[in-house]
Amino acid sequence: MPPSGTYRVQVRPDFGLKATAELADYLAELGVSHLYTAPLLTATPGSEHGYDVVDHSAVSPALGGAAALSDLSNALKNAGLGLVVDIVPNHAGVGVPHVNPTWWDVLRRGRESEFADFYDIDWSRGRILLPTLADSPDALDDLRLEDGELRYFDKRYPIADGTGDGTPREVHDRQHYELVNWTRGDSELNYRRFFSIVDLAGLRVEDPKVFDATHAEILRWVHEGIAQGLRVDHPDGLRDPGAYFERLRAAAPEAWIVVEKILEPGEEMPGWPVAGTTGYDALAEVGGVFVDPGTEAFFDTLQHHLDGSVTSWQDLVHETKYTAATKLLGAELARMARLVPEVEAAPRALAELAACFPVYRSYLPYGSRQLAKARAEAGRRRPQLIPVLDQLLGRLRNPDDELAARFQQYTGAVMAKGVEDTAFYRWTRFTARNEVGNDPTDFGVAPDDFHEATEERRRHWPDAMTSLSTHDTKRSEDVRARLAVLSEVPGDWTEVVRRWVRIAPLPDPALAHLVWQAAVGAWPLSRERLQAYALKAAKEAAASTSWTQPDEAFETALREMVDRIYDDPALHREVADFAASITPPGWINSLGQKAVQLTMPGVPDVYQGSELWDFSLVDPDNRRPVDFAARRELLTRIDDGWLPPVDETGAAKLLVTSRALRLRRQRPELFAGYRPLYAEGRCGEHLLGFDRGGAVTIATRLPVGLSRHGGWGDTEVSLDGHSWTEVFTNTSYGGNRLSVAELLRTYPVALLVKEK
Repeated sequence: MPPSGTYRVQVRPDFGLKATAELADYLAELGVSHLYTAPLLTATPGSEHGYDVVDHSAVSPALGGAAALSDLSNALKNAGLGLVVDIVPNHAGVGVPHVNPTWWDVLRRGRESEFADFYDIDWSRGRILLPTLADSPDALDDLRLEDGELRYFDKRYPIADGTGDGTPREVHDRQHYELVNWTRGDSELNYRRFFSIVDLAGLRVEDPKVFDATHAEILRWVHEGIAQGLRVDHPDGLRDPGAYFERLRAAAPEAWIVVEKILEPGEEMPGWPVAGTTGYDALAEVGGVFVDPGTEAFFDTLQHHLDGSVTSWQDLVHETKYTAATKLLGAELARMARLVPEVEAAPRALAELAACFPVYRSYLPYGSRQLAKARAEAGRRRPQLIPVLDQLLGRLRNPDDELAARFQQYTGAVMAKGVEDTAFYRWTRFTARNEVGNDPTDFGVAPDDFHEATEERRRHWPDAMTSLSTHDTKRSEDVRARLAVLSEVPGDWTEVVRRWVRIAPLPDPALAHLVWQAAVGAWPLSRERLQAYALKAAKEAAASTSWTQPDEAFETALREMVDRIYDDPALHREVADFAASITPPGWINSLGQKAVQLTMPGVPDVYQGSELWDFSLVDPDNRRPVDFAARRELLTRIDDGWLPPVDETGAAKLLVTSRALRLRRQRPELFAGYRPLYAEGRCGEHLLGFDRGGAVTIATRLPVGLSRHGGWGDTEVSLDGHSWTEVFTNTSYGGNRLSVAELLRTYPVALLVKEK
């Protein structure tokens, strides 16, 4: 059976399996059916996320090891809960070689290692390049021999048998690896990476031997009943995701499997034997329906005024993707080009195709039409490449061709680095829509379009995960909900932000607009949090400074801009006052989003802490510790009969979350269908509602506009004449037509259940 609801916990060394086990009773009371954890296998020492696995055979000792996992399993079972575990098949951590036994053996023995085929290494290029040296021609002089190993500062490397005599430089030159300048990683590396991260080496999980070795422990958890579900990280990096999922399903036939597949708007997922995605598609739909689509032109005008930009989103994306394709992923591009040595312009043509690719990747033969679209757009942008594009296309269409296989792995990385990690930080028109799985030019989502997409999900992927916040979202659900209010007050926002950029100027006005939206969206937040976010955003945007080429003068100006918000009393007060003005309607949006996500088709996930207001920004801000004691106390008060007000405590969100989750867990038969519900009356467009087959959800949208109309007035909804109980307030209603003003008198959302 799929979960009725999951709760994501960022299990990490400072909040390990023992601490997680202590949440079991709280999560059961909250109403979820399954705990959903970050990766649990042994990761690089100090890892705070677990996606850099170094030993696939053991639960991480830093999290408590196998005994702690067993205790967690027992605690969950005693509370009536299951477990869903995040797994990482695409890559392994290699940044600290001596803790990864398979990578260490490959470095020591080269192609003679029994693990030589474990990793996606281009052995034709000779020694494995390890970009770890300082940017200095004399960096190798810092090598030393110690305890039978080569050492470079705190880095340790193995020495092949019989090669340990001589100076450190001489010993180094005899190894199966070559330590090189760290700047050469993006262009010359000869092993596949996760995106552009040299410390994460690609695994050849398409090899059954590698699959078995990397999944034996995970599958043991499934077979022994420790885990009932798996969340698969980054399947787009795999050589053949379809074959991988077939193998995984055969090995775990009863498991609930969801995949981190990021669908672009309108894209359909292949018919893999899985429950569906992890919910970024649902996130985009839910978030968009709470945005006023009629004010897009205001934000276009404001963006042009602030930064003078005339570049379209499509052209910006092409630019950032092409840069990612040729620079950050230059090593992967060069490896593909070596497969077509007869085509001199292959690198340019392959990069252009990747920059024009409209989705993350194809899964040949599925999705081959996306290749045709990329070819057409690449030809339009680079007509001189048309003969080369056509020459390559035949091979790129062939799923058995090595070039086609690698190109499919490449386009996903180009999309992620070019769009998620760059363009989203440059296109700052309205950042409530700058989220993974969404096109920011889709300013808002009409209710009819929302209903259509939701009904499609019910028909095709009813057990997929839905989410609003994750460890990868650019800003939390409550920040986006508050920023959605800006779409209802575009004139007010234009006035204040134009004044603020004059008071606290920044040479990069697009980035400034991003920072101002972060400030009001997450306010109140500490100076340190906003400074950290602004600096990360600037480096990701890579327009005025970057991770590899920092501009100290610009970063100083950025710090001074943020400091001004806190040190200028008048500006600080104005920012605080504006944030306060959009906070109450933001709460209404937050409750609406949550009620919709928790009750729509799919399996709802609650990201840790987001059952109360959570105004987090991008990681690591969204991995901050959660005060579970406060949440327990508030939930107890609610269960004792307290109806919390919609205020800064966020307890109203906890009420909505717990009651919706409990109902889904206790009465799944009420959530088998889907029928849109429309209101009648002058404010009917402000209601979003649907009937799941006995459970009816009603949410308020565009609350500022509703207030301008004086409230709900004569607006009514028609039900089927039964008696109904509203779950959040435990109030009974009867009759065919219900007054929305009466129904939403206490909260801006309602969940109605037919009385038996």
